[in-house]
Amino acid sequence: MGYVGEWWTLLILHDCFDGYRRFDQFQENLGISTSMLTSRLKALVANGVLRKEPYQDNPVRYEYLLTDLGRSLRPVIVALAAWGNARLDPAERSMVLVDAETGQEVEPVLVDRTSGRRVDGEDFVFAAGPAASAPFRDRYAGAGQRARRGTRGDSR
Repeated sequence: MGYVGEWWTLLILHDCFDGYRRFDQFQENLGISTSMLTSRLKALVANGVLRKEPYQDNPVRYEYLLTDLGRSLRPVIVALAAWGNARLDPAERSMVLVDAETGQEVEPVLVDRTSGRRVDGEDFVFAAGPAASAPFRDRYAGAGQRARRGTRGDSR
C-alpha cells in the first residue's frame, strides 16, 4: 500500500498503463495541480515504480516510464477497476477492460498460478509469512485449520 495507497498515485499509474509518459499529459488528463503531480511523480520514482528519462535537452524535460516493479502493479489496477465496475450498472461504467484483439469485454478474476483456482473465496486464507511480527503470528496461528472448520476466530 505504500506504493499505491494514495488516490492520485493510482490515477497516475492508470495513465502510465494507458501510455501516458509526460508531465503535461498527466496534468491535462487528470486535472491535478502541478505541486501534487510533482510530489506523486517524485515518490513513484523514489520508490522504484517509475524511472525518469530525459526526452528533450534544452530545456531538459523528462518522461516517466514504468519499471518492472511498476509494471507488476498492473494486475492491482485491473482488479480495482473490475471491483468498481462490478458495483455499477453496465450503462454507468466509464471504462471497461476488453480483449485487445476481439474488443470483447472481459471480467478479470484472481487465480492461483499452480492450481488455476479462484482465490477470492473462503477456500483461501491469509497466514503469517516468514517475516511476520509476533502479533501477526498470533493473529494467523492455525489460520488454515480454522478455515477448514468454517470459523474465522472472530466474534461476529
